[in-house]
Amino acid sequence: MWQAEQVRQRLAALYPGMALNVLGLPGPADRGAHFAGAARTTMIRDLESAMAEGRADLAVHALKNLPSDVSPGYTIAGITAREDPRDAFVSQRFRSLDEMPDGAVLGTSSQRRHAQLRERHPALVVKALRGDIEARLRALDSGRCDALIVAASSLKRAGHASRIGALLEPDVSLPAPGQGALAIECRADRPELVAALAPLADRATTLATAAERAFSRVLGGAATAPLAAYAEWEEGALWLRGLIASPTNGCVLRGERDAAVDDVEGAEALGRDLADELLSRGAAKLLSHTR
Repeated sequence: MWQAEQVRQRLAALYPGMALNVLGLPGPADRGAHFAGAARTTMIRDLESAMAEGRADLAVHALKNLPSDVSPGYTIAGITAREDPRDAFVSQRFRSLDEMPDGAVLGTSSQRRHAQLRERHPALVVKALRGDIEARLRALDSGRCDALIVAASSLKRAGHASRIGALLEPDVSLPAPGQGALAIECRADRPELVAALAPLADRATTLATAAERAFSRVLGGAATAPLAAYAEWEEGALWLRGLIASPTNGCVLRGERDAAVDDVEGAEALGRDLADELLSRGAAKLLSHTR
């Protein structure tokens, strides 16, 4: 709902006088489910059903939660300017990961974070926490863990920026593909709506996330897989870093590439090239442990 309201406000500024309403649908937490796996898929399907039935014109998603391939009949009409893509450290007891003693409990909702934390901080106990951002903060406050690692953008959008103790740079915790960006989805057979939404799109973010999602698509990564990708602009070139990890033996395979990119096709080629490189270095074996 926070995400949808952000987009509603921007559309209201672009099209004064237009009636713009937010349609709230039950999320996984409302159904007593965790926002992972089947619950995430169900939520996306419910939003697309609302558009198919004419109850909604568009849906707003955290891009990192969308599958690499959008459902047939739908399109991403725009990807907004990226907010902070980094992961954040949240704790009432410690100021950073390095301050946490051996055996301290660190909560996270993603295998991607789990794999990277286990690689760099093997003496910490990493605990899986599910639920929305409010539920995870409650788990921290109730003592179920000593610290949390969550997306900085999620905390900021939900009004909890003050709880960020430290921001983790990508070389410490590489973000998920699309992290920090919002995607606006609508029916592909509504070109007038696609055109109306186009001003909300940010070119730099669109190209960067296209590379990240192409990397994920080649590796068959779902939003819950231990896979990360982050692209940023460096002196006019797009620099892409990616990794794939084994959820069982702690092995993490990393790679990076950069290229001059002018369009989505070029960005996707960069993502595919990096994914192919990791496959040639053994990523297929790691992926076999995720299925």
